[in-house]
Amino acid sequence: MNFEIDSGWKLHPVGGDTGQAYMGIRAEEKLFLKRNSSPFLAALSVEGITPRLVWTKRIGNGDVLTAQEWLNGRTLEGKEMSSSAVAQLLSRIHTSEPLRSMLSRVGGKEITPEILLQNYEKELPNDLQNHPLLNSIFTNLKIEAATMKSVTPKVCHGDIYQKNWLLSDQNRLYLVDWDSAMLADPAMDLSMLLFQYVQRENWIDWLEYYGVVATNELIERILWYASMNYLTQTKRHHHESRFYEMNKDILKLQTIHSVAPDGRE
Repeated sequence: MNFEIDSGWKLHPVGGDTGQAYMGIRAEEKLFLKRNSSPFLAALSVEGITPRLVWTKRIGNGDVLTAQEWLNGRTLEGKEMSSSAVAQLLSRIHTSEPLRSMLSRVGGKEITPEILLQNYEKELPNDLQNHPLLNSIFTNLKIEAATMKSVTPKVCHGDIYQKNWLLSDQNRLYLVDWDSAMLADPAMDLSMLLFQYVQRENWIDWLEYYGVVATNELIERILWYASMNYLTQTKRHHHESRFYEMNKDILKLQTIHSVAPDGRE
């Protein structure tokens, strides 16, 4: 990373999809540095959702550099994702009016079921278009979207997997890496989390921790977004020639569509 070489910072790349995150060390100071983070980060810091934002500045090449406090800690294990702490923090995010207002002001995109359907259909490879199961599921999703209950869009993280949940040494839980943040039905985040980490028989209890009743209507929305997510992943894995992962996505879709909203086969 080429910025302010004479500033005295020593930079060490840290994990992440973008390759733009670093641990910066200068004298006794240690910070988490990232290029071109969302301007939404300031609001998340104020709300205590992410580690504290220390400073933001524009660097020589025009990029914006953000610095957050460096916290010793670890990412959550899969079994910890079903905890009440995760449910309660996610509920805080989804129900926060200040966060929703701020994301809207900084240009956060509203993502509707119709947009997700259009994005999937755009430049879809022929072999996926002609896949009987995928085609059947996609057709059903279009029909269901037309009658699905309209929900006020809330702040959604969009990449809710365990790698982005940080538990500090002080036992504070944070949700990080907000590059995919959007305004959408909270069922989008819920679908990603529940299908990955919570046994189906425990959904009702988990949703109680989250603060809602597991109505059939909510479960149907969760199932819709789970199907849409796995369709989108199937398309991405096909594009990346990751066919093993693509076939796992298709098996997940088979499982989802073999189960009724109330859990019956």
